[in-house]
Amino acid sequence: MDHPQTALSSSSFSRLNLIAPPPVLYLATLALGLLLQALWPAELSAGAVFLRLCGGGLILLGAALARWSFVTLNRAGTSGNPRADSTALVRSGPFALSRNPIYLAMTLLYLGVGLVANAAWVLALLPALLGLMNWGVIQREEAYLGDRFGQSYRDYLSQVRRWF
Repeated sequence: MDHPQTALSSSSFSRLNLIAPPPVLYLATLALGLLLQALWPAELSAGAVFLRLCGGGLILLGAALARWSFVTLNRAGTSGNPRADSTALVRSGPFALSRNPIYLAMTLLYLGVGLVANAAWVLALLPALLGLMNWGVIQREEAYLGDRFGQSYRDYLSQVRRWF
């Protein structure tokens, strides 16, 4: 069945076996980057005004994308919370452009803060964060959604890129 509508017995979060909620991964990595920055300062070579403008722009873009994503999920009657079962496969709004617009938004926010703080450590940790997100969250969510929505989700995978 491609679109089961009944609630599953246990929470998605435990069934997904995510290593941690995505916001926790982003915030913990950001905190680690800022701590490393405080202990061993490593600034970026661009000017402070330029970094603040670019970082501020990324923060605004990330916040707008997050809002658009959550509004789209809400309108479809499903949640972005990994602790709740997915009740609909959303393919409109930002989900027509990216399979993970909320994670893209969090990445933009993370980058923006790193630039505003002129913290090279924050940026240096980004590849590890994205690898952790891919292994510990995204692959597990994709397996769950494939089981939940079947061929409809497999079609979506072939039509929409993971990030952008």
